[in-house]
Amino acid sequence: MPAEMPEEAPGHLISPVQRAVRLMEYIAEGGPTANLSEAARRTGINRATMARLLDTLEYEGVLERAPGGEYRLGLRFLGLAASALASRDLVSLARPVLARLAAETGLSSYLVVLSGGEALYLAREMPDTPLVSHIRIGSRVPAHLTTPGRVLLAPLPPAERRARLGPGPLPTATPHSPATHAALDAVLAEDAVRGCAWSFSAYEPGVDSCAAPVLGQEGRPLAALSLAGPAAQFGPAPFRAEVERRVKGAAAELSRLMGARNDRGPKEA
Repeated sequence: MPAEMPEEAPGHLISPVQRAVRLMEYIAEGGPTANLSEAARRTGINRATMARLLDTLEYEGVLERAPGGEYRLGLRFLGLAASALASRDLVSLARPVLARLAAETGLSSYLVVLSGGEALYLAREMPDTPLVSHIRIGSRVPAHLTTPGRVLLAPLPPAERRARLGPGPLPTATPHSPATHAALDAVLAEDAVRGCAWSFSAYEPGVDSCAAPVLGQEGRPLAALSLAGPAAQFGPAPFRAEVERRVKGAAAELSRLMGARNDRGPKEA
């Protein structure tokens, strides 16, 4: 049977990046690098280029020298890989939890992580109702503007929060958004007392939201679950209390699935 023809590469690819990936695959498979000429022959990378790639990747922490002088994957690369795998596990475990939240409340449910100073939306489940929020999977929003972002910012030392968000004034989305670090600190203090974060049109006009943290094995927030929907739907106080209870309960459930100790997970209201 004839061999399958390789797919033609797009013309906009960056050759140095491709060579770097090829070199990292070679090293990950145990390929020796002490003899650059031999390593260049095996990888098809020019010897001088390989030397520069090794120096650059070592400088960036993607590669490191083993005691014998050979290169191996560095801690920075391993950390990135671990984060990617953890995110996949997190999303996989979260999907049925999000689906149940959306079905039980008629609101949109989200899974969010902190990426620098932004809330990164990893997953979403929508109820069978008209879409009211513009947030999609992959959306990045300044973390202080959203409820899941706030519950992820809250445990950070104030200096780290300021480093992530930058100096004030903070960007705002609506008149209800915290515009200064002092205002944000006050909001986060209220969130901490309540054990969750609420927003009433603070990011999207006419859209309310509630979020609670998802804890990892060490008891630190690694993600957040949130519910969002039309402000009118949150009107009755009993429904708001029910939303808060369900968000906290779902976050606690996902925390347990992620290995958090039961006595350290978010408590239901």
